[in-house]
Amino acid sequence: MATIKDVAKRAGVAVSTASYALNGIEKVSAATIDKVLRAAEELNYQKNGFASDLKRTKTNTIALLLSDLSGPYFSELIKGVQEVTASNGFDLIACSSVGGEKSTASKFLKEKRVDGAIILAQNISTEVIRSSARKDFPIVVLDRKVDNPFVIHVEVNNRQGGYDATEYLIEKGHRSIAYVSGPLNSHDNEERFQGYQQALKDHKIPSQSRLKINGDFTREGGYRSTKMLIAQQNLPAAIFYANDEMAIGGLKAFSEKNIKVPDDISIIGFDDILLAEYVTPPLSTVRQPKYEAGALSVHMIFQMLAGEEVEKSFNLPTDLVERQSVTGHERLDKD
Repeated sequence: MATIKDVAKRAGVAVSTASYALNGIEKVSAATIDKVLRAAEELNYQKNGFASDLKRTKTNTIALLLSDLSGPYFSELIKGVQEVTASNGFDLIACSSVGGEKSTASKFLKEKRVDGAIILAQNISTEVIRSSARKDFPIVVLDRKVDNPFVIHVEVNNRQGGYDATEYLIEKGHRSIAYVSGPLNSHDNEERFQGYQQALKDHKIPSQSRLKINGDFTREGGYRSTKMLIAQQNLPAAIFYANDEMAIGGLKAFSEKNIKVPDDISIIGFDDILLAEYVTPPLSTVRQPKYEAGALSVHMIFQMLAGEEVEKSFNLPTDLVERQSVTGHERLDKD
């Protein structure tokens, strides 16, 4: 069994440096941390958690590690994970990753307190995920790709969904289309933005920097971003919000200024959260298979725990949902 001394020797660093890197202590450079983690992975070195050696006791528990437990997007995802977990006689622990490398979620990974993990949390580093996954501790990631044979990648086709949302607005006659983004470090947001840009390009509509506004995937973020657009006094004809929560925040901002959706401006969201069809007007959006992604993720973990060969990457389709927040009646739109 590899020891920390073996890891340090393989990485060409002192034992203390290897310890700092393995414990996430910020006294060493990112390059050194990466070198040590790769050495640990090559030697199959694992830190001890509750057990005193590498023979872990099965917990019959799966961990779902999320960046936020409160958002409406997560309810359907959790439901899919929970139902499949329970039907297999396992328990589910849902844990927030607030705190990043020092969070309880990271400890679950590093110390392997569960039998497998599903991760949708950008603040859990790829290095931690890569060094934690192994044959008897499979991991499914929903927000990135990780180079490890025991990590499965389940992703919604965000790029195609972003493309479809933008093309839908274009087909309704709109040419000046703003994009209100999620966090800039979000893989999902980047894919949706790439789809938006590609649709503009394919329809020979120039991209304008003033029409890209940074948000944060929250209702408040959508509200603030929309107020910024309104303050420019040159509203676009339509807005693609990178998620429904921000679109709902945008509806509030427009209502306060007596700007009518969709008569004065069309908007579309992404996710199709439960609230989307109950706001006024009901929100056109892109539905992503949240329940299915959760259920598939757990199935993959169980198959890997059973020693079965599985596909390592899945790309789930999205669907355009037409409601009443988009109109084909184009207001005067000079770009």
